[in-house]
Formats: sequence, C-alpha cells, structure tokens
Amino acid sequence: MTELEGKVVAITGAARGMGRAHVKGFLADGAKVVAMDQSWEPSGFSGDSDKVFLNELEANPNVLVATVDISDGDQIKAAYDATIAKFGTVDALLNNAGMRQRDLFPPDGRTVILDTQDSDWQKMFDVTVFGSLKVTRLFIQPMLEKQRGSITSVISSGALHSSFGGAHVALRPNSREMPYQSAKSALLTMMFYLADEVKDQNIAVNIIVPGHARTTGFDEQNAARVIAGTGDPRRAPRPVRADHINPLAKFLAARDAKSGVTGKCFDTMTWNIEHGLGDIDAWEDTDWEAGVEAAVAAAQR
Repeated sequence: MTELEGKVVAITGAARGMGRAHVKGFLADGAKVVAMDQSWEPSGFSGDSDKVFLNELEANPNVLVATVDISDGDQIKAAYDATIAKFGTVDALLNNAGMRQRDLFPPDGRTVILDTQDSDWQKMFDVTVFGSLKVTRLFIQPMLEKQRGSITSVISSGALHSSFGGAHVALRPNSREMPYQSAKSALLTMMFYLADEVKDQNIAVNIIVPGHARTTGFDEQNAARVIAGTGDPRRAPRPVRADHINPLAKFLAARDAKSGVTGKCFDTMTWNIEHGLGDIDAWEDTDWEAGVEAAVAAAQR
C-alpha cells in the first residue's frame, strides 16, 4: 500500500498536460480521483487520445469525471456534491487548472502590459485566482471536519522574486506574460496566507513551481514564435515531460500540517534531484523538437 491508497484526491484541469499526468499518477498509487476539467465534453476534445483517456476514466470506479469551468460556482458546487455522494469525503485538493497566457493572446501568448485591456485581467483572475478560491472554499470542507488534509496549488516560476542586495527583483520579467504571471503571484500569496489560517486544523497548504514542461499547446506556441521570428525554442531550456511534477504532488497530497510540510513553495526539479528522482536529463521530453517542427509545418499549410 502507498500513502495515498484509498484517499480521495480532487484535481482541477485534469484532462490533459500536467493534469492528466496527475490523474494517472494518483490512480497508480491507489487513490480515488475527482477529475475536473472544462474540456471533457466532445467539443473540447483535441484528438483520439482525449477520447481514449476519458473512456478509461469513466470505466474506472475509483474516478469521478466532472465537467467544471472553475470560474463557474454552480459547476463547482455540482462537482463537489457529486464527490460527496460518490466518495463521501475529500482528502486532498490539487489546484492545477488555470488560464494560459496564450488563451488570451493567441497564438504565442506574448504581449505588453500597456496593450492589455481590463477585460483581459478580469478573465485571467476569474479563472486562476477566483476560480481556485471557489474550488478551495468548497473542497476544504471535509478536511476541516476531519481535521486533516492537503491543498496544493500550481503556479509559475515567473511569479517569483529574488532578493539581491536588499532589493527584490522579478525572476524573468522579459517573458511578456501579463496578466498570467500576476494571477499566479496572487495565487501564491493567497495560498501562503491560507496555510497559516488552517494549520491549526491540521490542513497542509503548499505551492508547486513546475519545471519548463512540454504541456498542452507548447508545440503550437513555440511554432508561432518561430514563424513570427520572436523566439527560437532551441535556445530555451530543454522541456521536461508533464509527469515530472507528479512525484512531488503525490508527496504533498499525503502530508498534513502536523508533518511540518506546510506554507512552502517547492521548485519541482530541485525537489526531484534532492530526492534521487533525476535531473532534466531524466525527465526531458525527447520528442519536443519534432513536435514543434510538426506544428510549424501545420501552421504554414
């Protein structure tokens, strides 16, 4: 048995990318999974692999598939009620869903702050910040009742600051990813504060910073930058597979506040290295260059 055997883990953004890797990883460890995503409907499918994955989940008695746009409180409530009806409780929540920068500014996601509209910020915060807050408010309730649980949220390294000589500077402000990074920064701060609020109820709250991963839309975004001449992915860090984040996510899902692991923000690749799980060579997505080349060819046809 693993630490997660029989535990109920709710995951947002579960249909593809890192979310799909989480679903597979938690199920492999014997957990019961609430797989929430707005793209479970056929209109959201991007290929046969999506249909196959959904069919596998729907045939698994340890999975609840829920179509949820996390900016919609009614959909969240319906998913929560279905979770309690099927599994009776929630042991861990993984806030993985979020709006991508390229969802607002396709195809490459780059923009400058002065070119953004208020509506861009509202859309981004409605999902990444307020959506995650809505999900957390509901799915934490069984944890409060049991006085034990875990909440983990996924942010981005672009939300981080570093201190040099008494002054704080942004990690990579030249990425031109606003309002995405502002939303991730807000999520980070919210979770730090929540960790302190619920530590006496024995609920751990932590944050994960993924590595540079090849997730949904990675190939298409980089293809757009190649075509526009605004970026060469071959000069960027090599991307890692989406599943590189799952060992850390499973570790945190099994922790409570009494473990002492709460109120922390973890760098995934550093954690993997420190725990003997390998560096970028072990997790590199070896198909990424071919994927970008295929996306370039498709865009130029």
